[in-house]
Amino acid sequence: MLRTPTGGAPKSGTAGTAGTAGTVGPAGRLVSIGTVLTMLRDEFPEVTISKIRFLEAEGLVEPQRTPSGYRKFSTDDVERLARILRLQRDHYLPLKVIREQLDALARGEQIRIPAPTANGETVDPTSPAAVYGEVGRERPTVARVGRAELMAAADVDEVQLVEWESYGLLAEAPGGGFDAEAVTVARLVADLGRFGLEPRHLRAMKAAADREAGLVEQVVAPLRRHRNPQTRAHAEATMKELAGLSVRLHEALVQTALGVRLP
Repeated sequence: MLRTPTGGAPKSGTAGTAGTAGTVGPAGRLVSIGTVLTMLRDEFPEVTISKIRFLEAEGLVEPQRTPSGYRKFSTDDVERLARILRLQRDHYLPLKVIREQLDALARGEQIRIPAPTANGETVDPTSPAAVYGEVGRERPTVARVGRAELMAAADVDEVQLVEWESYGLLAEAPGGGFDAEAVTVARLVADLGRFGLEPRHLRAMKAAADREAGLVEQVVAPLRRHRNPQTRAHAEATMKELAGLSVRLHEALVQTALGVRLP
């Protein structure tokens, strides 16, 4: 249940397909992002100010701004945030789908919420997968690429690939082959090499990435250890979101340090 700004019980909200939050105070009252966090914390203990800002950056919520730039949220904004968080927590919907759902509701359309599976995926309850009992099957093995495919994708030879591996920039999986993301890493390392940045120069970037990954893992570790499979699935979604925020922060810090602005 959402808290009101004064700590009292919220008024009843209008029921919706995915649930809505109660009203948050007198009509027209605007509250700060810190107050919004307090109001949401009872139902969503993992929510953070960074999470709310991320949803704003993704265009899911548009709070008003004071002349000095401070965010101010209306009752509708808080109810919208609560709906978004429920759709993520209970149905594991990607943000793009959530935006489409909310836009449809704003147009007065009825929406159908996909049913969550044991793996944290979502399936339309009228789809063949749900009708014929295929929901909950194990996910397919993550695609891997071989050494030859990786070298061809990055346009490098065996000598270069071995050098990258020696500096820890790439590593084969225990079962052999590289994961799909390794192709992106290889291409970027090759592109940086054309500017004279050698693998030894990139070790600092790899070390920083490992430290960032460690921080993310610390955040999601309690969720991963949870006995509830839906909570464990939520941990995976949280990890992806944190990874995206970390990448954006890294990019912004580099741009700031260099004094440049990229489009």
